[in-house]
Amino acid sequence: MPDNRYTFFVITGKGRRMRQMHLSKAMVRFSLAVSAVIVIGFLFLSIDYFRIRGQYGELGELRKIAESRKTQIDELSVKVSEFEERMTVLKEFDRKIRAITNMEGERKTGQFPGMGGSIPDEDLGDLDRKAGGDALYDTIRKNMDQLLGEVSYREESFREIFDQLQKRKNVLASTPAIWPVMGWVTSEFGYRTSPFTGKREMHRGMDISTKLGDEVIAPADGVVNKVNREADMGNMIRIDHGKGVYTYYGHLLKVMVREGEKVKRGVVIGLVGNSGRSTGPHLHYSVTMAGVYVNPRNYLF
Repeated sequence: MPDNRYTFFVITGKGRRMRQMHLSKAMVRFSLAVSAVIVIGFLFLSIDYFRIRGQYGELGELRKIAESRKTQIDELSVKVSEFEERMTVLKEFDRKIRAITNMEGERKTGQFPGMGGSIPDEDLGDLDRKAGGDALYDTIRKNMDQLLGEVSYREESFREIFDQLQKRKNVLASTPAIWPVMGWVTSEFGYRTSPFTGKREMHRGMDISTKLGDEVIAPADGVVNKVNREADMGNMIRIDHGKGVYTYYGHLLKVMVREGEKVKRGVVIGLVGNSGRSTGPHLHYSVTMAGVYVNPRNYLF
C-alpha cells in the first residue's frame, strides 16, 4: 500500500537527538493551503494599508488647500466690504460736490448692492458639494463686477464735475462750502422744541457752540449787505454771495466788517458771542437760496 504520510526528522536539544514526525499528506496540504491564504491575505492587507495611508496624506493636503482657500475667500469678502464702504463715502462726496456746484439732479445716482462681512463658517465638504463652490465664487464675482461698475460710474461723474468746476470757478468761490467756525452743533436745521417756549418751532439754521470770542470766518466770497442788532439774533451779519445765495451769522460778540464791504473766503468777519436771545456762546448760521432757507450742512465740508 502506498504511504500516505510524510516523515520529518527534527534534531533537538543537546546531544543532537533526532526525532521523527509523521504527518499525513492531507494535513500537510491543508497546512500549506492555510499558510498560502494567510500570506496572500497579509499581502493584500499591506497593499490596502499603504494605499489608504497615501490617500489619507492626500486628504490632509486637500484639507489644507481647502482651509487656505476659505481663508482667501474670507479675506476677499472683507476687502469687498471695505471697498463698498469707501464707495459709500465717495457717493456722499459726489453728492456734496454736486450740491455746492448746483449740479444736483443732472445725473442719476448710481446703485450697487449691499453686502458685508466674511463668508459664514460652513463645512468645507458642503462647499465642495454645492456645485463645486461655484455659487460662492459667483456671488463674490457678481458683487465685484457691480462695485467695479460703480467705480467707473464715479470716475465719469468726477470727470464731469471737474469739467464743470473749471467753468464755474467764480461761482464755486462764492458758494458757502466751509464751516464759518469750528465747534459742536447743538441744534440742527429743521423742526425742534424751543429752548425758551418749549413749543415746536422751525429752526432755520444751525447752532454751532464754541468758546466766547472765537473767530467767525466768511465761508465764501461775497459782499456784506447787512450789519444789524436784532432782539432775537443779537449782533448779526448777512452776506450776499450772488446768484441769490445769502448767509446769516447771529449772536455775535463783535462785528468786524461793515456794510458794502467785499469779503473773501476765510476772512474773519466777527467773534462768537452770546448776544440776543441765547442760552450760551454760539454762532447761529443760516443759508438761503432764492429766498428759501436751506440746510447749511448740505454745503459744509
